Amino acid sequence: MNFLKTPLYHTILISTALLLNACVPQVTPAAELQAVDFSPEIPDGLTYADGSRPLTFPADFGAHPDFRTEWWYYTGNLSTPDGRPFGFELTVFRVSLTPPTVDLPEDSAWYSESLYFAHFALSDIEANEFHAYERYARPGPGLAGAQGSPYRVWLEDWSIVETGKDSYRLQARQDRAAIDLNLTDEMGVILHGENGYSRKGKEITNASYYYSQPRLRAEGTVQVQNETYPVSGLAWKDHEFSTGVLDEGQIGWDWFSLQFDDGSALMLFQLRESGGGTSDSSSGTFIHANGLSQSLQNENFSIAALGQWRSPHTGGMYPSAWQIQLEEPNCLLDIRPWMPDQEVNFPAVTYWEGAVRFEGTCDGKSVNGNGYIELTGYAGNLPLP
Repeated sequence: MNFLKTPLYHTILISTALLLNACVPQVTPAAELQAVDFSPEIPDGLTYADGSRPLTFPADFGAHPDFRTEWWYYTGNLSTPDGRPFGFELTVFRVSLTPPTVDLPEDSAWYSESLYFAHFALSDIEANEFHAYERYARPGPGLAGAQGSPYRVWLEDWSIVETGKDSYRLQARQDRAAIDLNLTDEMGVILHGENGYSRKGKEITNASYYYSQPRLRAEGTVQVQNETYPVSGLAWKDHEFSTGVLDEGQIGWDWFSLQFDDGSALMLFQLRESGGGTSDSSSGTFIHANGLSQSLQNENFSIAALGQWRSPHTGGMYPSAWQIQLEEPNCLLDIRPWMPDQEVNFPAVTYWEGAVRFEGTCDGKSVNGNGYIELTGYAGNLPLP
């Protein structure tokens, strides 16, 4: 989902810049921080998503420094041979500090036009434990980055690396949690919106370029509490890059990625507005098992919250169950979290990101599967430092 929400986006920009300044003062002169644009205005030298740019691969697997922000986002549901379930998230974010048209000093490898940060979370469902971690890094010298060919996205030793045709290795480790997964793409790239151009607001530039790899077969290991478990399951990749912000009055979003046991998949997002409604720019994509996809507009689906869960950490009140109805295909889906407490809570950002399961009907046939949901704006906007 589009990450450029004021004041949240600017909070992250300022927090990350100040944090890195504190960590490495000897290579963060004031002149570099002065180059960071904290205003909601878009500086010259950056590009908007306006639908004029075709997506091509593998080039667009990599970074896009001419756009203000982007992320490579992996989630998945895994289980051991005896059925013990786990969920995971690994997301690497890139934020432009200066446009690529600005000449940076050459006297230090630490100068960079971008900043990277990442989130790693593991849901240990049987133990009802949620582990979440955050890291920051500048690209130089080689600490973080993204490239299209061969595909690689990394922040220190958290990484996604191409290992062969349509195959990747995903690794992350911190404290008591770790994942080491081999991913095989069974469906290929799916473009959302209009050939990858995904509107988020009324203006043509309130948009992102957005694609998914919605069916990645996963095999590997999960480590938690010093125990290592063999696991298998399905993962989902999203990659978005954009420059424009959301419309004024949009207070958050609900994003759904659902993987059906019959091989089909569904991505939906609804943008919530301060008046209680949802934006006309809310949309989605239904992906049939054969890889054919159809776009869904706001009027083609409905999402109803069926319950609530209050976070004991932040006091945020989140939906805790959902019913999704689609017009075409004719689907009615009931969705439940694998466990309620999957709130990611860091100083600069708080959101709910969790593994879910669902069942229901599509065109009169029973369906079920697993997925992931992201909920933002329920724990309140954070003030600027």
